[in-house]
Amino acid sequence: MRYEIKGNNLPVLICQLEKGESMLCESGAMSWMDEGIEMETKGGGIGKMFGRMFTNEKMFQNRYVANNAGEIAFASSFPGSILPVRITPDKPIIVQKSAFLASSGNVELSVHFQKKVGSGLFGGEGFMMQRLSGDGIAFLEIDGSSIEYDLSAGERKVLSTGYLAVMDATCSIDVQTVKGVKNVLFGGEGLFNTVISGPGHVVLQTMPIMKTASSLYAYMPHPSGN
Repeated sequence: MRYEIKGNNLPVLICQLEKGESMLCESGAMSWMDEGIEMETKGGGIGKMFGRMFTNEKMFQNRYVANNAGEIAFASSFPGSILPVRITPDKPIIVQKSAFLASSGNVELSVHFQKKVGSGLFGGEGFMMQRLSGDGIAFLEIDGSSIEYDLSAGERKVLSTGYLAVMDATCSIDVQTVKGVKNVLFGGEGLFNTVISGPGHVVLQTMPIMKTASSLYAYMPHPSGN
């Protein structure tokens, strides 16, 4: 399978499939395709369907199989970028909710539960994220641009809520309280920050959708209440 990503900050993933090749995506993610590519909708079992629902994905997924060589495209749902990530059996990754766009090969999506109660309650990512494992290429939606780091064992990165996009399964998440009453009240960062600890690869995003939504909300007309 050959692919290219076009569109700058409004990206689209364009894949060239040979006969017999296939792509897996969230239901509704396909943007356009050539004739000769067939769709099959699948759930994968009640447990997996509800797991996807709780990570903000659709309950059903679509697999597109090329009966003839052709093109299929998947557009991003939010201004940002599309990141291709190689998944291998010995290197699963953890991604933010709603990050999965499409995959080729044998990539398995499952739910990743936060082990620490504090991380789930206050870390900004919730108790459930997505775990991608198997063997293939996953294409992920990144809010804004992606910035990547390799953390050594014990090395930590402190993040404001919403900036984590992807991390290796070897990394861990915790929360850290912002110190100082003045910092909490007037610093604009809230009460908690997210702390990512290595070892592993981490991908951060520059335009978290919740931050963007909050900024736009301030400029929207609101009912007067009368």
